[in-house]
Amino acid sequence: MTAMTDDIPATTPSRRTAAGLAVALLSAVSFALSGALASPLLHQGWSAGAVVLVRIGLGALVVLPFGVAALQGRWHLLRRNAGLIGLYGLLAVAGAQFCYFSAVRYLEVGPALLIEYTAPAAVVLWLWVRHGQRPGPVTVAGAVVAALGLLLVLDVVAGFGLHLGGVAWAFAAMVGAAAYFVISGDDSTGLPPISLAAGGLVVGAAVLGLLGLVGLLPMEVTGAEVEYAGVRVDWWVPLALLGLITAALAYTSGIAAARLLGSRVASFVALSEVVAAVLWAWALLGELPGLVQLLGGVLILLGVVGVKLGERSVAHAEPTPA
Repeated sequence: MTAMTDDIPATTPSRRTAAGLAVALLSAVSFALSGALASPLLHQGWSAGAVVLVRIGLGALVVLPFGVAALQGRWHLLRRNAGLIGLYGLLAVAGAQFCYFSAVRYLEVGPALLIEYTAPAAVVLWLWVRHGQRPGPVTVAGAVVAALGLLLVLDVVAGFGLHLGGVAWAFAAMVGAAAYFVISGDDSTGLPPISLAAGGLVVGAAVLGLLGLVGLLPMEVTGAEVEYAGVRVDWWVPLALLGLITAALAYTSGIAAARLLGSRVASFVALSEVVAAVLWAWALLGELPGLVQLLGGVLILLGVVGVKLGERSVAHAEPTPA
């Protein structure tokens, strides 16, 4: 993908890649914080649905003014891409969130995450089938190494039982995650990344709110304090951070990263979110990662490097379809 958006300046390929990797890691680290922030709230009586709705709703309120400003009066971009924005909000925001939390009702977090994070493989397959971007051997090798690292980070070697309904919900969450990367990486729409993020968050918040109203997404809240790293804070503090960092910043930077790197590489860099989630849990909740998980993190990083090298070799061999 070679077209530039208004708020991603043109630059040399190496600088573009470096910037893309930095922004992708920022997005992954931001997304990863959500689990550690939400966990104490859930233990104090908040329902997952209430936490997610506040997170996405607050993110929408924060990003919306910037998204409107980035359009610079080009309202035709919204009209032309209304369906895409709706699809993004439905699948990548509300769908991924709702399906994942539905999955963890029947599965442990580890296997649910493992299934959802097969999304990079789905992205590679989609780009191959839809755009003819056949993955090379280096890309495939990098994907295999990253998958092995993911298995270790999630500590799957400990074993787990699978519930058919939970597996189905987790695969549905994977579809939402894959849609996030594919739509985010499409720079042919003319939509600035922050405008796409704003529209998607607004649609996602509306869908989640509707699910809550009809009772499919339980909404339970409490006013109790929560504790992080031995420090007790009011309930609104983690909710504010969830909206500002794990929604507004995470989605906006994630779209920008996909524009810079392409959907395939961005989706594999996003696997570092699992590593960052383990580290956030260690720092805020005192959940110390084991040596196996740390080894898995190293393998994920090596796999991402392999995928990027494979992407570069394919780009040199043949032009990338828009």
